[in-house]
Amino acid sequence: MKNIDLTEVLAAARGEVPADIVLKGGCIFNSFTGEWEIGDVAIVGETIAGIGSYSGKKEIDVTGKYVTPGFMDSHLHIESTMVAPRELAKILLLNGVTTIFADPHEIANVLGTAGIELMLTETEAIPLDVFFMLPSCVPATEMETSGTVLTAAKLEPLVSHPRVLGLGEMMNYPGTINAAAAVLDKLALAGCSLCDGHAPGVSGKALNAYLAAGISSDHEATTADEAMEKLRRGAYLMLREASGAHNLLALLPAVTPLNCRRCCLATDDRHLDELVSEGSINYLIEIGTAHGYPVEQLLQMATLNTAERFRLYDRGALAPGYKADICVFNNLVNFQPQLVLKNGVVIVNKQKLLWQSPPLLKDPENTMHLEDVREQQLRLPVMNGRKARVIRIVPEQILTETEYVQPKAEAGFVVSDTERDILKLAVWERHGSNGNTGVGLVRGFGLQRGALASTVAHDSHNLIVVGVDDQDMLTAAVALQEAGGGLAVVADGEVKAMLPLPLAGLMSDQNTEYVQHKLQQLNFWTAELGVPENVNAFNCLSFLALPVIPSLRLSDKGLVDVGKFAIVDLWE
Repeated sequence: MKNIDLTEVLAAARGEVPADIVLKGGCIFNSFTGEWEIGDVAIVGETIAGIGSYSGKKEIDVTGKYVTPGFMDSHLHIESTMVAPRELAKILLLNGVTTIFADPHEIANVLGTAGIELMLTETEAIPLDVFFMLPSCVPATEMETSGTVLTAAKLEPLVSHPRVLGLGEMMNYPGTINAAAAVLDKLALAGCSLCDGHAPGVSGKALNAYLAAGISSDHEATTADEAMEKLRRGAYLMLREASGAHNLLALLPAVTPLNCRRCCLATDDRHLDELVSEGSINYLIEIGTAHGYPVEQLLQMATLNTAERFRLYDRGALAPGYKADICVFNNLVNFQPQLVLKNGVVIVNKQKLLWQSPPLLKDPENTMHLEDVREQQLRLPVMNGRKARVIRIVPEQILTETEYVQPKAEAGFVVSDTERDILKLAVWERHGSNGNTGVGLVRGFGLQRGALASTVAHDSHNLIVVGVDDQDMLTAAVALQEAGGGLAVVADGEVKAMLPLPLAGLMSDQNTEYVQHKLQQLNFWTAELGVPENVNAFNCLSFLALPVIPSLRLSDKGLVDVGKFAIVDLWE
């Protein structure tokens, strides 16, 4: 803050001169004590000058309304929304989110450090503070093929960027626990004193070793017992409610008045349609309050706790000297803000966004470097007398389970079996590295005909296709190759719906309305082809190639048993 600005702030704080803006007569949330106070919020420039009784050059009456700090998302992947950063900023601001902490490992798996730099550029000079945690695991494991390999040396030049705060989720928990040299090199990056965790199910001495490496948070807990153990060992607990991982209500019982200040809220991978229809962090607060959890604790988790976890001591509270990032609500039931200020500027008024921007500043390059797809790549010869390993989807979770099944066969080859809901699954390497194709089986989609394809396939984002018919699977793969990536539904040899995602095969270069319309078409056709209403088909598909979440996955290199952290044969 410049001296002249501080002089003005202090004069307004003393009440000697009018503030620039005063929010008058609101019920103000105190993040430090969990109390509510009736009073005014005085703002000078970007800064809160005082709380109390003030006059301003501009006064906004918020009598009878509830005033809170702007919300913060402690962990998310912008790419998972399928819109570019500036388009996402519009949605988040409308939902009262003013600061986010993003891990760009999705785009980094495709474009390397150039992808991180692109995200930094696209988030400059916008009314949403976007901080980044450098991707720690690109690729997540050696059991898949990504577009690049990010070593500590490649990440080092980015450490000094003012919006880079540390190291992103360390998914290689076996490597961390066992002191793998490459992992330790990344943990030792100069300036990366903060490191986010990713340790699903890790417990006991293994958890001790993982946290002793310097990792200080986790967003992968799925039970209250797991959450409590991680809190007891000193990790910040990020309670996640994502599109495919609905963990919030399972974790909230672990939050107590004594430990709540070590808890934050996170959306992780939340898709556009749910952001638009339900919300972001504000939706998580609504879920918690609707189930009887104290709104004050939830608000602390959405504001001050997150700011302190990331050592940003200028935000997260409505107090003198703090950033004027502010939300105003009509009640404590519906957390859709009527008014949002960012850095002391009204950015949302009466649920209308006052800031506009093109979705993308730079034309995307083509990242689909896929070799010719052929029917022979999908063939699985039957192994008589042996059962096949089948990936079983767990409803509303990104976890999977392993089943052993004698598959259906025709003419000596395995085929999809709609009666038992066992479908063929394929992953094509699409970065131009080796032309690998992994083929396996999956249960849980409910698909009765056709095929679904996506280049959103965590974390290496190769091309993943599930289908009843090999020809439809090939048609879907070719369609996305030509489109530069995206999501597609194919039936009877015809593309029924498609969302092109030309930005790294992960994000659209169009506005929210366009993307939302295309997603609605995709959802219509997945239902038409038999996918049950409670199955988010493309979200499920996107995680089936992720070899760091138990138990069975498929990469371009083959089936991955995550428990063994090894490639395994299709046949038992």
